[in-house]
Amino acid sequence: MVEEVGAGVENLSVGDRVAYAGAPPGAYCEARVMPAAKLVPLPEGIDHRIAAGAMLKGMTAEYLICRTREVRPGDTVLWHAAAGGVGLIACQWLRALGAHVIGTVGSDEKAELTAAHGCEHPIVYTRDDFVARVRELTDGRGVQVVYDSVGRDTFAGSLACLARRGLLVSYGNASGAPGPFDPLELSRRGSLFLTRPTLLDYTATREELLASASALFNVMSSGHVKVEVRQTWPLASAADAHRALEARATTGSTVLLVD
Repeated sequence: MVEEVGAGVENLSVGDRVAYAGAPPGAYCEARVMPAAKLVPLPEGIDHRIAAGAMLKGMTAEYLICRTREVRPGDTVLWHAAAGGVGLIACQWLRALGAHVIGTVGSDEKAELTAAHGCEHPIVYTRDDFVARVRELTDGRGVQVVYDSVGRDTFAGSLACLARRGLLVSYGNASGAPGPFDPLELSRRGSLFLTRPTLLDYTATREELLASASALFNVMSSGHVKVEVRQTWPLASAADAHRALEARATTGSTVLLVD
């Protein structure tokens, strides 16, 4: 909520409900100074806690599936870490778009969770070979696009899951950055494409920022995507939240709360 407005700011007033995602860093605080151009109005129907769990993750899902690669009805997609905050939003959104979703998860419990959120074929990667399973599910063709936030541990396998002229969207490095890579591998594997996007480049202008947030709010308001804050910690226990994330002990969105 806006507590004070600086000189020259015309589109915000004290008391406005606003949200943001991305830079500048510094969210672990009770109050902060933000550039007005980075804030978006928060619709009345969206609770502030849900908004906190939705903005960064939901806008990430938006630019990945609507603009980095515009997923179309009938496309088959592989999403790594499907039970995470971005993953659960993306699985629902992809199903609303008419795509077929394959997702990797770390346990049977997470497989059940993703299946309830639109993932048709959860793969427990700790038990099953996800490359072999993807090829089996697609009759050997592979998928049109892989969304990979894991990085080093899944990079080679992600390439192996792609259909001819498929796209690998590497948007995170949870397991570390992939090692050196020979671009000739892309041609050897079927004229593949590789991109490493960031949200900041897809919301670089005020117009892009508002459009991305609006798309997220609209899909939430329609009921196609339900953002779940599945765990919370007080701000003073932020370190505990990070330990849980690092241990892969969380699902969906995690929010830090100020008393």
